[in-house]
Amino acid sequence: MQYLTTAQPHIFAFAVNVFRLCVWLVLLTAIFTPLERYFALRREKRFRKGFATDLGYYFLSSLLPNLLLAMPLAFVAWSVHLLLPASYNVFIAELPIWIRVILAIVVGEIGFYWGHRLSHEIPFLWRFHAIHHSSEHIDFMVSTRAHPVDMVFTRLFGLVPLYAFGIVSPLGKDAGVIMLLVVLLGTVWGFFIHSNVRWRLGLFEQLIATPAFHHWHHTRDDHIDHNYAPTLPWIDRLFGTFYLPKSWPETYGTDTPVPASLPAQLMHPITSRR
Repeated sequence: MQYLTTAQPHIFAFAVNVFRLCVWLVLLTAIFTPLERYFALRREKRFRKGFATDLGYYFLSSLLPNLLLAMPLAFVAWSVHLLLPASYNVFIAELPIWIRVILAIVVGEIGFYWGHRLSHEIPFLWRFHAIHHSSEHIDFMVSTRAHPVDMVFTRLFGLVPLYAFGIVSPLGKDAGVIMLLVVLLGTVWGFFIHSNVRWRLGLFEQLIATPAFHHWHHTRDDHIDHNYAPTLPWIDRLFGTFYLPKSWPETYGTDTPVPASLPAQLMHPITSRR
């Protein structure tokens, strides 16, 4: 009985998080379903092959990585806060919030870029990241297809620098707001760049990631090793991995063998010897 009483707050918090994710899923579906119907790059069935797997990842990858990241990020935050000079912390904390938001987006984006790129270049990490590339159809739900280990690794690369440079501090004002904006922007934009829409944005495509930019990252050919940045494509140009022709990819997916079911995908990177 005492165990149940102690567990009740955690069960309630878990239920609230699941309900929140259900609300978000309804909103995302209401936004992207009409867009992918009337502005589709390719005509696809809504409940295509792999949809159920992506739906499972939507909940799993939204709940588990946050739990796994909480302790490491808290440790990094307090360690860095103690190591950085007090005058530096005060200087950063007193910057206008709009400057700190811009700094957070740019610094975080560079971190996400390298975390993503290393997931392609290091064979062990590619085992986990290949799951994200295994879909042969691209739409907004493919954004959720990511192994928890892959998500934790990439997010650490993106979020730790925010603490390391004092942009987000455990004692800084508006720290929670800045972190929320960075994570929310990255998440929402991730759904957009995976969406099955044929929009092109002209010169703006050099400044902000679009479906065309990210679709080339999901192609089955050598261009899979380009366009790592989730939001700011000029970072790829800076590091020599930018690729954006006027055409669209013909095929998507990866030649790396990946099982079809979600449970098998979760175990495959750990048990596979390849």
